[in-house]
Amino acid sequence: MRTAFVKKEEVDRKWYVFDADGQTLGRFASRIAKILMGKNKPTYTPNVDDGDFVVVINAEKVKITGKKLTDKVYYHHTGYIGSLKSGTLKDRLAKEPEEVIVDAVWGMLPKTRLGRKMIKKLKVYRGSEHPHKAQKPEPLKIS
Repeated sequence: MRTAFVKKEEVDRKWYVFDADGQTLGRFASRIAKILMGKNKPTYTPNVDDGDFVVVINAEKVKITGKKLTDKVYYHHTGYIGSLKSGTLKDRLAKEPEEVIVDAVWGMLPKTRLGRKMIKKLKVYRGSEHPHKAQKPEPLKIS
């Protein structure tokens, strides 16, 4: 038996659309990360980006459990001395819900050149409309 490794020229990419309405953030992000990495395919190869494109709609309606809305703090350093910015999940969800989902998925991807390619295949939108209708994304239900 020979193991078949997929090459980047042979990758067949699909487009999927997910509705974040009522989905728990962490479980939702882990399922998205699997699709971006290609782990849902039988041709998964760790050193090749053979994942699919993912479009997430209704990002502002994602569900957060427990006391994370007030207790979870995001930090950002601007690069200047003494300029460490912080904000709670509640503030960030109100201002930029797309980035909350992107950060959750990015935490589950490899932090390499390959991971940076994978995160570019994630498209997150606040409302229920998205500009990727020409790619004919398939709706997937995450249970």
